[in-house]
Amino acid sequence: MTAPLEAPLEAALARLRAGGLVAYPTETLWGLGADARDEAAVARLRAWKGREAAQPISILVEGLEALEGLGFALGPVARELARRCWPGPLTLVLPCRGRFAAGVARADGAVGVRCSPHPVARLLARRVAAAGLGPLTATSLNRSGAAPACTRAEARALCQGADAPLLLDAEDAPEPSGLASTVVDATASPPIVLRWGALDSRRLAPALAVPEEQPTR
Repeated sequence: MTAPLEAPLEAALARLRAGGLVAYPTETLWGLGADARDEAAVARLRAWKGREAAQPISILVEGLEALEGLGFALGPVARELARRCWPGPLTLVLPCRGRFAAGVARADGAVGVRCSPHPVARLLARRVAAAGLGPLTATSLNRSGAAPACTRAEARALCQGADAPLLLDAEDAPEPSGLASTVVDATASPPIVLRWGALDSRRLAPALAVPEEQPTR
């Protein structure tokens, strides 16, 4: 699948460099990508979605090893959750000291992070990082208040018009499951499940049972 995607990937990177938006498939839903460090790009994403400024926006990374360079801090439970469940349908809300465009982070500086196993999403995350862009936003592809795009046909319908996102797709790529990611706030001790989704309690329980480190005296 990589070779047929080369030209669309280059087009997607060019769009991101120009502050534009890219729609891409994940294992859960179709995602809407902008450079999370580009103020104008994130503002454009919010305008296209009609998303309120107070709502934070998750980001996409290729893997656990990318987090330290972006300024994220992982406690033992968060690290175990990532180790067991990434790549997969888990969004981890983590403390972060890195710089992102206004409104990406929560009011306390925490940022939601996704690591998708979908071949298109993983390749895009890798190429964005290699190009010195991003990381990419990982919000769902939809207008606020409307259902997120779950199928290729729904994504294509949203990617029409002059201001529309560029659709990054491969015909042989798997379709999303239609189930949103499970969201865990790992800034809390113990972590709190903010939203149940594709990842159920059976998968999360072993990692959530890892004890937190005791503060040193």
